[in-house]
Amino acid sequence: MHPSDLALAPAPVAPRIRSRLRTAGIIGFGRALPTNVVGNAPIAERIGVEPHWITKRTGISARRRAAEGEGLSDLAIEAGRKALDAAGLNPSYVDAVLVATSSADDLVPQAAPIVAGALGADRAMAWDVGLACTGFLAGLQQGAALIESGRANTVLLIGGDVLGSRYTDDDDRQTAALFGDGAGAAVLAPGGPASIGPVVLGVNSQRDVLYIDRTEQVVRMEGRLVYQEAVDHMERSCRDLLQLAELGIDDIDLVIAHQANGRIINAVRERFGLEPDRVADYVADLGNTSAASIPLALALAEDDGRLPTTDGGHVLLTAFGAGFSWGAALLTYGGETS
Repeated sequence: MHPSDLALAPAPVAPRIRSRLRTAGIIGFGRALPTNVVGNAPIAERIGVEPHWITKRTGISARRRAAEGEGLSDLAIEAGRKALDAAGLNPSYVDAVLVATSSADDLVPQAAPIVAGALGADRAMAWDVGLACTGFLAGLQQGAALIESGRANTVLLIGGDVLGSRYTDDDDRQTAALFGDGAGAAVLAPGGPASIGPVVLGVNSQRDVLYIDRTEQVVRMEGRLVYQEAVDHMERSCRDLLQLAELGIDDIDLVIAHQANGRIINAVRERFGLEPDRVADYVADLGNTSAASIPLALALAEDDGRLPTTDGGHVLLTAFGAGFSWGAALLTYGGETS
């Protein structure tokens, strides 16, 4: 066909496209946390406050920090290996490895090819996903699209960050106590017990409110503005998603909001009038783990028996991060399995 004839080629028929699509689902979770636990006392002493001041303002009592020589890739590899084991999947069958992170060990190479190679996923395409704390949701959208279009059969999606040990100013009252390190992972495949439903994402250019620049290389944040924007945008993205899915908040079994701090999680919960047991809150012991917070909370909720066990159960995920960026995603349990 001559290039000039392309404009005359018939468009694909929409029903045929839809018939080829498969439902992407999650078939295994994994998580990894550094063994080094940092409580509030040493942070409080350094910034000149009492430990309870930190707890009251953030809901955080402790956080994990990577040890000397322990990098983002180490945590991502551990979480990824556990997720593959949980899914019963040989790494050689992984088609794509996506690592959502803002703190890869090097500028080049990115974390994903390092992680894929270490796991033995040598035939996988691999790349990092940015978007800060919203990165895991962006990766969920990308991974599901690869599977549903038939361009991949299995995707390993990892969210991980080491902002606590690598990019925190220990003398900054706004951020010194917030960030922890960790990684969480999910294996995506056609079907599975948790199918991936709609994902909504949004952005709004706000460069100088929550950022890490190349010169200073520490997190800087205007806390009050970030708090309000985070609560507003997570609420809005959840409402948009529920409308898209034709569901109400009463249809949701568990809400997993980005574990930024306790006040934000509680504010989102109150916006929807939810009881505490319907909202995941693991921030007290982990702090804000950025792109790792949602997959870590998913893995912990599974360990705690909080994920739905009956057909038609729903888990609502929502996040907000630098950029600003935000989004929400729906997991539905039961139903289609292939």
